[in-house]
Parts: sequence; C-alpha cells; structure tokens
Amino acid sequence: MDPSRVGRWTLVASILGSSMAFIDGSVVNVALKAIEHDLGGGLAAQQWIIDAYLLTLGSLILVGGSLGDIFGELRVFGVGVASFGAASVLCAIAPTSTTLIVLRGVQGIAGALLVPASLAVLTATFSGSDRGAAIGQWTAWSGISFVIGPLVGGWLVDAASWRAIFVINVPIALATLCLVLRLGGMHESRRTDLRIDFVGGVLGVAGLGLLVAGFIEQPRHGWVSPLVAGGIAGGVAVLAAFVAYELHTPMPMLPLRLFRLRNFSVTNVETFAVYGALTGMTTFTALFLLEFAGYSPLHAGLALLPITVVMFVLSPRTGKLSMQFGPRVFMAVGPIVAGAAILAFARLPLHPNYWVDLLPALLGFAVGLSLTVAPLTTTVLSDATDRDAGVASGVNNAVARIAGLLAVAVLGIAASGGGDHLTEHGFHLTMSVVAGLLVCGGLIGAAGLRNPSRSA
Repeated sequence: MDPSRVGRWTLVASILGSSMAFIDGSVVNVALKAIEHDLGGGLAAQQWIIDAYLLTLGSLILVGGSLGDIFGELRVFGVGVASFGAASVLCAIAPTSTTLIVLRGVQGIAGALLVPASLAVLTATFSGSDRGAAIGQWTAWSGISFVIGPLVGGWLVDAASWRAIFVINVPIALATLCLVLRLGGMHESRRTDLRIDFVGGVLGVAGLGLLVAGFIEQPRHGWVSPLVAGGIAGGVAVLAAFVAYELHTPMPMLPLRLFRLRNFSVTNVETFAVYGALTGMTTFTALFLLEFAGYSPLHAGLALLPITVVMFVLSPRTGKLSMQFGPRVFMAVGPIVAGAAILAFARLPLHPNYWVDLLPALLGFAVGLSLTVAPLTTTVLSDATDRDAGVASGVNNAVARIAGLLAVAVLGIAASGGGDHLTEHGFHLTMSVVAGLLVCGGLIGAAGLRNPSRSA
C-alpha cells in the first residue's frame, strides 16, 4: 500500500476506534434516567455506571500502553477494539444495574487497551511535522467525541432505547477492525526486553476503587460508616503504596521522573482541575435537565451541542496561536473564562429559558474550554523528549480520566444533599464547585507555566 495511503487509513482507524472510548465516557449521561427507570437504583447506581468505566480506563490506561509496546501497537489496538465491541453488546443486554456496572468496568478495561495504542500507532506511523498534525487531529476528535456523546445518546434513547447507546459501538468496532486487518495489525513482532507492571496496575485500580466507593456511598451511609471511612482511608493508603512501588520498580507504568519537568507537572495538575470540572458539569447538568427541567434525552443532548460546535471551530486555531505565542496565556485565561461562565448555573431556575439561562453560559464555557484543551495537550508533549512522548500523553490521558472519575464521586455528595437523588440546591452547589475548579485550574496555569523560548 502507498505510504501516504497507509498514513491516512491509520489515522482514520485510530480516530474511529478511540472515538468509541471517548463517546462512552459521556454518552450515558443523558441515558441515566431511562436506565434507572428500567433497572432501578438511585444516584449511587447512576454514579457507579459512570465511574466503573472511568475507574478501569483511568487506572489501567498506562498498563495498556505497556502492552502495546510489548506486543505491537496495532495488534493491541485491534484487540482493544474487538473487546470494546463485545463488552458493549453485553452492556446492551444487561438485566440489572449491578450487572451493567460490572460490564461498564469491562468496557473500561478494553478502552485502556485501545486508547493508548491508538495514539502509539500514530507515533509509530508518522514522523516530524506530520506526527504533530496527526496527533493534533486525534486530540481534536477525542475532545469532540467526548462532548458529542450526550447528543448521540439522547437521540438513540428517544428513537429506540438506552440499550442502543451501546449497540451503536458494534458497527464502529467492525469498521475499525477491517482497517486494522488491512494494515497488517495482527502480524507485529513481540518485544522481549519489556515487562508489564501488573503490581502497579492492581494497586492503582484498588486504591482508586476504594476511594471512589467511599465517596459514592457517603450520602447513604454517612462519614462514620466503616464502608465510607474505611474505603477512603484504605484508598489513600493503597495509592500511597502505589507511588512508593512506582518509585522503586525498574519498569514503572507511571514514570514519576517526568514530574520533575515543570511544565509537565503543572499541566497535569491543571488537567486534573479542568477535566474534573468538565466531567462534573456535563454529568450533573444532563441530570438536572432530565429530572427538573423536563427535557427529553434528545433535547438534553441538543442543549449541550453548542460546546461541540464552538470547540470544533476554535480548537485548531487556538492550537496554532499557542504554538506561536506560547501556551501560558491560553491555559490561564481559558479555564477562568469557562469558570466565570458556568457560575451562572449556580443560580439556574428549575425551568430555565434555554436562550437566556443556558445558552450564554454554555457558549462562554465552550470558548474557555477551546482556549485550554489544544495548548494543554501540546504542552504535555513538548515538555517531554521524543522517547517519552507516548508515555507523557498516556499519563495526561490517565490524569484526565481519573479527574472525571473522582469528580463524579465527590461532587455527588454535594449534588445529592445527603440523599440518593439530585436536588436543586445540590445542583447549584455542584456548579459553584465546578466553577471554582476551573478558576483554580487557570490560576495554576498562570502561576506555574513557563512559555518555551523562541529558539527552543
């Protein structure tokens, strides 16, 4: 096959496959009410349906990257795509909320294989400026996939059933697998000089799982419950053990030496704040529109569509400008603009007027997000060497997913007001916290980032 065609089809396969994982990070938001109606469970079950996926995806994404290094990026990508499609079918036929939660965790494991491998495939296929352009397109479509998820989910829930949001992954997976086979992805050689950090992976899942369980179950059991207090304390202890292990193991899944790089460290802290706020905003705003404002799933998805449109238009331009003028001003101003806009949701009436109460805040949030996302990604990659580019991107991806995981768990305490359902006051309080997270992210960028020199 002609090299240019190989590159083109590799990029298409990478974007198509990874889009499933990012869409499934947000697509269930507008289906939660329909799922609760069919399978039962209150806010805690809704949080677990989101967080079971983010838990395994975020904590195992670096293990998935290691598997790609050992067995071949394209092969692991193909296995991940096939596994994701199979897990999606099982989610679609789940008979209970508990079963769905478990299967969402399986989906996250598959996502942890395909997401880092999809990016590693691009790194191996392209070089020089072509690599930067390919990664830029992958990043842009990743962000758009996450934000467009509620629209796709809303349409499918209204047109068919909440189960359709999982079935839609099957044709995407099949098309991607056809491309992988055409590109020869099942014939890569295995490397024997690398090993998988299984211990780190287990410690990461266990620590985050205990922490999230404690926060999600707090409204039902209270802070003094052994389940809550023990879960949070145990999670902190296991995560501390994870850090200690990663510092001393010869081939860690999380190379902590990268955090000695100033811009890399600051950018990941800002990523944690911004992506936690993004996941919290989209999750609880969708629930508010469904439960209080009387929106159908499709209308709730359409309500969030302006975020996608604005990001699609502005993100590429912002990426170019940040390369020219440096990322600091964009990563400082962007989150603050987004936070100031979303603060309006802290006073959102129960029956909002879309054009007056929702749209202006959503547009401001989208502009701020567009100023932030592309510069954030390029800063993470540029502060690492070429040898560490894939690992650096994997770490940043993991930080973003874990931020969403913890945001849904912790913000659920504020959103429920101590009960098992979203309340009006709880939503307003949650949006205030989201706005604060965004502003903090901007201040972190302003204080900590350093623009690279023009000569560099």
